[in-house]
Amino acid sequence: MSVSTAAADQSVCASLPVLGRDVTVPLVTGGEVTYAALDYAASAPALQRVWDDVAAYAPYYGSVHRGAGYLSQLSTDLFENARRTVAEFLDCRADDQLVFTRSTTDSLNLLAAALPADCQVFVFETEHHASLLPWRDARVTYLNAPRTPRQAVETLERALAERDPYGPALVCVTGASNVTGELWPVKELAAAAHAHGARIVLDAAQLAPHHPVSVRDLDVDWVAFSGHKLYAPFGSGVLAGRADWLREAEPYLAGGGASRKVSRREDGGVDVDWHDSAARHEAGSPNVIGAYSIASACKALTEAGFDTLVAREQYLIEKVQAGLAEVPAVRILSLFGDDAPRVGVISFVVEGWNSSHFAAALSAEYGIGVRDGLFCAHPLVRTLLGSDPQAQGECGAPEAAPGEKSLNAIRVSFGAGTPDEHVERFVNAVKELVTDGARWNYRTEDGRCVPDTSA
Repeated sequence: MSVSTAAADQSVCASLPVLGRDVTVPLVTGGEVTYAALDYAASAPALQRVWDDVAAYAPYYGSVHRGAGYLSQLSTDLFENARRTVAEFLDCRADDQLVFTRSTTDSLNLLAAALPADCQVFVFETEHHASLLPWRDARVTYLNAPRTPRQAVETLERALAERDPYGPALVCVTGASNVTGELWPVKELAAAAHAHGARIVLDAAQLAPHHPVSVRDLDVDWVAFSGHKLYAPFGSGVLAGRADWLREAEPYLAGGGASRKVSRREDGGVDVDWHDSAARHEAGSPNVIGAYSIASACKALTEAGFDTLVAREQYLIEKVQAGLAEVPAVRILSLFGDDAPRVGVISFVVEGWNSSHFAAALSAEYGIGVRDGLFCAHPLVRTLLGSDPQAQGECGAPEAAPGEKSLNAIRVSFGAGTPDEHVERFVNAVKELVTDGARWNYRTEDGRCVPDTSA
């Protein structure tokens, strides 16, 4: 991207402003600075537009699917229109169902509860825990971390070729890694799954905020993502895809809204006729504000244009990669290689530094928010680091001596609303910390590294 193009694309940042962009935070060394939110992969800040849309609706808040009054009808229409908006955003098929959930984790646990009997699940060890752990009641085959996209497809094909060809099977895969940001070959994995009679669910938590997701084009059976990574507030998520397994499963939650008819039997028991629609798995009063906020974010991203968003983000990615490459002590983590396509998520280690200590110094001394640790993807990070799962580091002491393996990592992540200044401040802070060291003393508190203010 040329300098002129990059400057023009600053308009993307201005056209999709986020909440908190003007928040100032205190520095342990004195004074205040505008907070640089670079932890989008954990939770992206809400778009200002989303917050404004929710605030405009708030006075008209009413019960959903429950009342005859005007506000109830308005809220019901808003909720169901949100469902249609999100389905359009995902380019769902005409007969797909879209269920509103609490998060990606909730969505995948819902699907896990809906698996047919004796279903076999195939999942790479590289997955986030949200897609690695829900399959407790299924026969699970964990696949080793691939080192190229082609190897990922070949690994899956071999595993599927050895399965029972007559039983149900499901493949679960991420669209973009929450650790490395690398894009996975979803379309090719879907083709491999279907060629062997299996279905596939896409964890799009890290993909949907950065790239368009088309259920039709990718040919996935289900897709799951969270509102809080898509620039919407906490507490909302989506599971969208084929209706049959969802329609045949027991309701994820039993209660009002999921039932079409409930009647007492003569023997004192209860007969229930459950809905066949998405309502079957949306028992209780639905989170209408959560659904509306996701729909608002979908509209905002669509109108901004993903081509422009992707180009702007690629410029920031290259800016971070180039800056970190100038620091010999820094090693960026990757499965597929440094040149692999990725979203705005980059994890790295700093030789001789405890990652918690480094992240704490970035926050306390520079006002920069990043993430450190294993990122709810323990097997993947341990594979990338080649470290002992039982090892622990203490704050203030080197995490690993020069030449030894790191224990955990640091993650910087960004997206819509991230200005150049935040990225530049981050790169400069990394260079200063590596060259000059921290300017403050730190200690361990409840397992976290924090500034020592006791002196």
